[in-house]
Amino acid sequence: MNINNYKQYISAETMMGPNSIRILEELFNKYPLQVTPDDAILDLGCGTGITSLVIAKETGARVYANDLWVNAEENGKRFEKWGIGKQVIPVCEDANDLHFKEKQFNALVSIDSYHYFAGHKGFFQEKILPFIKDKGVVLIGIPGLKDKYTDRAEELLSDWLGDEAYMFKSSTRWKELIGSSDRVESVKTWEMDCFSKAWDEWLAVDNDFARGDKRHFEAIIEPYTCFVGIYIKLK
Repeated sequence: MNINNYKQYISAETMMGPNSIRILEELFNKYPLQVTPDDAILDLGCGTGITSLVIAKETGARVYANDLWVNAEENGKRFEKWGIGKQVIPVCEDANDLHFKEKQFNALVSIDSYHYFAGHKGFFQEKILPFIKDKGVVLIGIPGLKDKYTDRAEELLSDWLGDEAYMFKSSTRWKELIGSSDRVESVKTWEMDCFSKAWDEWLAVDNDFARGDKRHFEAIIEPYTCFVGIYIKLK
């Protein structure tokens, strides 16, 4: 995958934080998805749908673009405008109460959202695993805490994140939270390489959220946080 193919879609309108396409690029280059146009992928927490666009273009598969905060009609209009309306299906459901078919998806991708709803043991096995086919793959990229600061998120990040600081966990802690299952072959977590570029691209955006993050970047975000990559392979 080459992010330069999608620069025309990356804008203040579609970005909701550090460049999600930069995070997706690292995941796809590290663990390319082996799917066909007959396969289905769930983009969980797709935001404005820009990640769904890239997933659709890169894989050719049918993509279900699910987000709780951005309604399906709004995303559907964007998908039509981008020429992917027949390939990408907009959905608006809570990740804790999804209504898909059992083993519907060959893969699940989640960029900059999984930490909002999945930060406790058992979530993956109860809320995600039932929807993934055997031999399926899960790719997750989320903001987190550097491993050397494991379990110190509320101490270090509260001035920036307030009551949401607890959501930031280290790659070590996320591996523990994903846990094990007789259906899971392997779980790998790591601190991603795309941190600086993804943040630089977000901080250059002209909106209040980016400006707010910019005030905390040098003192809090850069020294203590990272992006955590998660790869899960099913048997």
